[in-house]
Amino acid sequence: MPRFSQRAGREVLDGHPRLPEWITRERVRLADLHAMKAGLRSSDLHTVCEEARCPNRAHCFSHGTATFLLMGDTCTRACGFCSIRSGKPQGLNPLEPEETARRVQALGLRFAVLTSVNRDDLADGGAAHFAATIRAIRRLNPEMGVEVLTPDFMGDLEAVAQVVAAGPAVFNHNVETVPSLYPTVRPAGRFPRTLAVLAEARRLGSALFGEAFRTKSGLMLGLGETEPEVLEVCRALVAAGVDILTLGQYLRPTRYQLPVRRYLHPDEFRDLGRKAKALGFRTVYAGPLVRSSFNAHEVSELEGIAIA
Repeated sequence: MPRFSQRAGREVLDGHPRLPEWITRERVRLADLHAMKAGLRSSDLHTVCEEARCPNRAHCFSHGTATFLLMGDTCTRACGFCSIRSGKPQGLNPLEPEETARRVQALGLRFAVLTSVNRDDLADGGAAHFAATIRAIRRLNPEMGVEVLTPDFMGDLEAVAQVVAAGPAVFNHNVETVPSLYPTVRPAGRFPRTLAVLAEARRLGSALFGEAFRTKSGLMLGLGETEPEVLEVCRALVAAGVDILTLGQYLRPTRYQLPVRRYLHPDEFRDLGRKAKALGFRTVYAGPLVRSSFNAHEVSELEGIAIA
């Protein structure tokens, strides 16, 4: 039988706090999802929107944005927060860049976000595949904005250079959490390595594309971090040249991932968003349902703080 208790005024099931009302009142509207999901599932392409059960997929689809998961659906790492399966991936599909570009065109998207599983089995971590997909999308959709959300490529800065040279509007690499929680949340990651990837992307992107280029990173909150730790990470990201920050609530995908330690109230996100913006970010998205690609289409339109 489930074990219930009372903690901080909220019911707790087996040590895991129940979803607060500011989370549960947000419902995915199936009608908004149907057309986009049908189009995606008519191909062999994967999206993080579906694979990771993102709570914002109706919002993003309605704005003509989708996040495509490149290089298969099997990851070489096993992060504590992620529901994507881990194991030995299959070889790359050489047709995937063109197939992704054609699907983006057919869906009539305004903005495409490209991410991937970690592919530590590949010499370049999949950087050439990212670059090929960006170029393929641009050939068929010259006006489309493209954001990449990359792994850390094991710190290979030549791999970072390949991706940046292909011309994404935004280079995103998530720090995910504070350094003290890396051993459980992101055990194969290294905080200094993440900062080095972001700093190199900023340096190269600024040299090649000037003010049109953006860098981005984000954290999940509610895993046991403290506010001083979060703000210290924010300072490090600003020092690495990051333009855009996302702060969102960690939501446990299934019972096999790390439990939520705390649900932050929307007011806490507002306060953290303001404090982070004051440190020097161009744009901060903060809110319980904010995710890495939230409002990606606004990259050239918004400066300041957005609360969701």
